[in-house]
Amino acid sequence: MNSILQDVSYALRQLRKAPGFAITAVLTLALGIGANTAIFTLVHAVLLRNLPVADPATLVRVGDRDDCCVNGGLPRDDAYSIFSWELYKHLQASTPEFEQLAAMQSYPWQMTVLSNKPGSLAKGVPASFVSGNYFQTFGLQPFAGRLLTPADDMPGATPVAVISYQAWQRDFGGDNSIIGSTFLFKTYPATIVGVAPAGFYGERMIDSPANFYLPFALEPIMSQSPLLHAKPANWVYVLGRVKPGTALGPLQDKVSANLRNWLGENLDLYKRADVKKHLDASHVKLTPGGAGIENMQQEYKSGLYLLLTISGLVLLIACANLANLVLVRATGRSAETSLRMALGAQRARILRQMLTESLVLSAIGGLAGLGVAYAGTKMLLSLAFPASPNLPIHATPSLPVFGFAFALTMLTGLVFGLAPAWLTAKAQPAEALRGSGKGNSGARGNASLLQRGLVVLQASLSLILLIAAGLLSKSLNKLEHQDFGFKTEDRVVIHMDPENAGYKPEQLSGLYDEIEQKFHAIPGVEQVALAGYSPLEGDSWGEGVFLNGKPEPGPDQDIGSRWLRVGPEMLDLVGENVVLGRGLSAQDTAAAPGVAVVNQTFVKKFFHNGENPIGARFGTNGMTSTNDFMIVGVVKDAKWAQPREDDQPRYFRPLLQLAASDPKGEGRSLHTNTIMLHTHGDVAGLEAQSRRILASINPNLPVMYYSTFADQISLQFTQERLISRLTLLFSGLALLLAAIGLYGVTAYMVARRTSEIGIRMALGANRGSVVAMVLRQALVQALVGLVIGLPVALACVRFMKSQLYQVEGADAAVLGFAVVALVVSACVAGIIPASRAAGIDPMVALRNE
Repeated sequence: MNSILQDVSYALRQLRKAPGFAITAVLTLALGIGANTAIFTLVHAVLLRNLPVADPATLVRVGDRDDCCVNGGLPRDDAYSIFSWELYKHLQASTPEFEQLAAMQSYPWQMTVLSNKPGSLAKGVPASFVSGNYFQTFGLQPFAGRLLTPADDMPGATPVAVISYQAWQRDFGGDNSIIGSTFLFKTYPATIVGVAPAGFYGERMIDSPANFYLPFALEPIMSQSPLLHAKPANWVYVLGRVKPGTALGPLQDKVSANLRNWLGENLDLYKRADVKKHLDASHVKLTPGGAGIENMQQEYKSGLYLLLTISGLVLLIACANLANLVLVRATGRSAETSLRMALGAQRARILRQMLTESLVLSAIGGLAGLGVAYAGTKMLLSLAFPASPNLPIHATPSLPVFGFAFALTMLTGLVFGLAPAWLTAKAQPAEALRGSGKGNSGARGNASLLQRGLVVLQASLSLILLIAAGLLSKSLNKLEHQDFGFKTEDRVVIHMDPENAGYKPEQLSGLYDEIEQKFHAIPGVEQVALAGYSPLEGDSWGEGVFLNGKPEPGPDQDIGSRWLRVGPEMLDLVGENVVLGRGLSAQDTAAAPGVAVVNQTFVKKFFHNGENPIGARFGTNGMTSTNDFMIVGVVKDAKWAQPREDDQPRYFRPLLQLAASDPKGEGRSLHTNTIMLHTHGDVAGLEAQSRRILASINPNLPVMYYSTFADQISLQFTQERLISRLTLLFSGLALLLAAIGLYGVTAYMVARRTSEIGIRMALGANRGSVVAMVLRQALVQALVGLVIGLPVALACVRFMKSQLYQVEGADAAVLGFAVVALVVSACVAGIIPASRAAGIDPMVALRNE
């Protein structure tokens, strides 16, 4: 222990003697370790953290996909991940292998909530319906009051709710009087019986966790078109805790069999004639549930691992750079090392001493890196989730993050210190006794070879990162600037929820008219349109299409289409130009014949050989419904759902028209949630005016969301923007480190060859030839790195394909940019020592020799 303390003390003294070296090394390490730790903090929070519940290892999810939010019909590949309430109850009753099997809404919905605080206004907050055994399944205890129980989830039970700890603290300052008070949820009263435990954010990580949890039994009371007992409506996730000793393989088979039994008893729910064919293939997958419903994990996994890999490459470049610095410093101390060995020091002790210096330096850099990591994590969160202030991810490093940083620090110290220490320890004692002070020429040769190898490695890795950054930046540019098919300038998106405010279907016509009139009266507003959803909001309705006069669809025939209710001004407002027939108009009222406007992809899918779609009729409730809607117009294609998806078949219907074949089945779609405005430039105070207008119409009709249309589209690319910007930042840092490394090696070479250069110039060599000689050596190392790095980069691009959009891996412009950037940086790094070499005075060099 004493010798270790002596080594540490000696290492600190050596660092104090070389402050320039120490500061450069610590800053390099802080950036490398800090960047990796910051990204690992995000990786750990999103991908590696279990739910804050009891014994998460025994939790199992029934399903494995991100199916949202209310689905009907048959799922993709006959794999079920989202269920109806009735199907959940069947699985719960028929699978005793689960100690508890809980259900939860597939996504928290915005719900109008009015608290009991004097003067409070109704506001939209995320809330979720859950089964009565929800909190029991997770083994949770309340922070205050009590949690929901199965008795609360029975018909006729007293309406109750549980508030999340975060909402309780944020919105009510931890006021205990909240417990036992009555809140209005969608205008219906419910008593707050408790506060969920601190740190619990629900069964999954999402950007807007539920503020309130209500039992499913309240859903039919609070919803005008209830889903609870609608067997065709799949809208709940299922997650449970298995009994000890239960094997998941046989349990998965049993759950799948129980699923098929229920489906077989309810075949009449499906409109497809081939449903029996799918029955035998229907199944579920049981997946680990310790991390909850991993929708966000699936979305961010590839991007975060890509960033972790890229930051690891930057750290490797930093290690190579530091190894070069340490090697130059160690070579300069070779005479001292030889003298110590001549006086009896053991090679092992010399090696340990050199490694101790590297580890001490790395530890100091690691501590500085934690500060960089904290600031870096805050920056990452603001870039990754700019519109998600309530996301349960925090910048404060946790114990696993500290462990990662410590392990990374020690590994880094070993990586950049081992080779220089080994070469230094090979110094011969006789070298010190010769008195030349120049050390062993063989060792110097090995050191020089290692230095050049490290520079080549840095150049190769820098090229790989430059190519990655170029591809991601080009992909992001194509995503952001593609033709979505919409006009975005001077457009505003507002969300509301008439159903939450208690409006019945027969009251909607008057409400919509009043909204349009009052918003049209705002100075500067040119168009006002209502719709079920706005473009690129990521949601819409979907049904199978049955055409009049066409044969009944065959087995496995794709007849799906997306659809949307829109006001008469909506398509024109967003720039969906009519290319055939007419658009929807104010005359297409609830009492008028059913009509629809379709897009070009709809026509291509359902009409062939030049058939004219105008006047054709179709329905969505089987072949008996084919007279429900008549096609009156065709609009150009546009990307309403996802920016990466190709245009989908889609049709648009008037706001209040019902299908004649099933008017009751369409009640949910009548409640429009979106208002879009087209303004003449910026309108001052438009958001405040919008809130006042809705509040004047009904105090229970708050603005739940307000954004410009351009900003809404921009938020679609948050993840891509994060990855692109960080990769660009890391590639720039890597190039800078590689240039510094090349500069250091070249400067060291010039210093070693001072006498040789002096002799060359004394014999007639001009300055230009000396500069060319030095630059040639610098460029050769960069070019060797280029030759190695280019094929490696092209081979690695296939791992990035999921992150790229309309960009090929072998993009000539990106490859050319990366090569030019590397060559230019090599020239810049080499020109300074080359100029110094050309300025050597031959007489001074010979005198020193």
